[in-house]
Amino acid sequence: MKTLNVGIIGCGNISGIYLQNIPAFRGLTLRACADMRSEIAQAQASRYGIEALSVDQLLACEDIDLVVNLTIPSAHFGVSLAALSAGKHVFSEKPLAVDFEQGRKLVDEAEARGLLLGCAPDTFLGAGGRLARKLVDDGAVGRILSGSAFLMSHGMEHWHPDPEFFFKPGGGPILDMAPYYLSTLVNLVGPVKRVFSMANIGFPERVVTAESPRKGQRITVETPTSVMALLEFASGAQVTFCMSWDVWKHGHPAIELYGTEGSLRVPDPNFFGGHVEMTERGGDWQLKDSSEMPLGAPNWRSPNWAPDVPSRANYRALGLADLASAVLNGTPHRSTGRLALHVLEVMHKILEGAAAGHAMPVTTMLERPDILTDQDATVLWQGPPQTATAA
Repeated sequence: MKTLNVGIIGCGNISGIYLQNIPAFRGLTLRACADMRSEIAQAQASRYGIEALSVDQLLACEDIDLVVNLTIPSAHFGVSLAALSAGKHVFSEKPLAVDFEQGRKLVDEAEARGLLLGCAPDTFLGAGGRLARKLVDDGAVGRILSGSAFLMSHGMEHWHPDPEFFFKPGGGPILDMAPYYLSTLVNLVGPVKRVFSMANIGFPERVVTAESPRKGQRITVETPTSVMALLEFASGAQVTFCMSWDVWKHGHPAIELYGTEGSLRVPDPNFFGGHVEMTERGGDWQLKDSSEMPLGAPNWRSPNWAPDVPSRANYRALGLADLASAVLNGTPHRSTGRLALHVLEVMHKILEGAAAGHAMPVTTMLERPDILTDQDATVLWQGPPQTATAA
């Protein structure tokens, strides 16, 4: 077996970039897709030259080795468990599950069956994340003492055609966006051991303004949309962590880390490239560009962006290729279910701590993911980066 045959379950908004990118990675052969809405699956299958199946048909197909779970968060557990039960390797969009114990069950199930379970985000394996990791590991800014992480916007209703699930239990900026930031921080600093947090709902109602059949409809918000936390890492580092969909505009960098010898600005963890900035003992910021590194070249832009917004590096499916290489070649598996489970627990402890009003310990621990070298990344990528627009 030289490749894993891939079937996608869930053909919604995020599926386009996976369908586009999977053929560009070694070790993956895109075969089929499925969705509860058969017409959506058929449209994507026709566009990308693959077979449209029902969910049950795809799970029963002996020719599918790896299931990519791109369903909404509340369906992640059921679909992933069914795929594992069918003997398939699984890669899931984030979060691993909505409920922590369900996430633990998925990890245990995969390990009991000798299958690999992976989970987004895999962005920390991109050029920007690798460059930041190398600087940290090389001691460029010394031992990390503290830092900050900010995700601030005014939510999803202005661009997503059906944004209601973002504002219901299982959504919110923590379960939806924090995985990018937490996975990047764990990759750089190590696991989190304790959290302190506060949360609230800034706007109790949202109005859909995206051009879609739901435009003008009102959504009652049922999950916190602004969360402020302090993360204490096992290393001793402390990071201020702020996630909000109640902010019109801000000026905070995505992630800054402060070490004994200098400071580091990490690129937006929602993408795979970007600039890393570093200062040594208070000197001028030194800009280090990752665009010439493997999987760092800008190759994608959203149709929702203004014309002056630059293209970004978007190599989603890198985590699938990393998983496939682990299966086929015995290489390290990095964006693992265990990493996703740790991130899931941290997110829940943030939300639980905000409700309880006291610090919450984190019980899951793990080593930082193995380094993905530039050579490793080059081996995984076989197709030239193509400028593309989100489907």
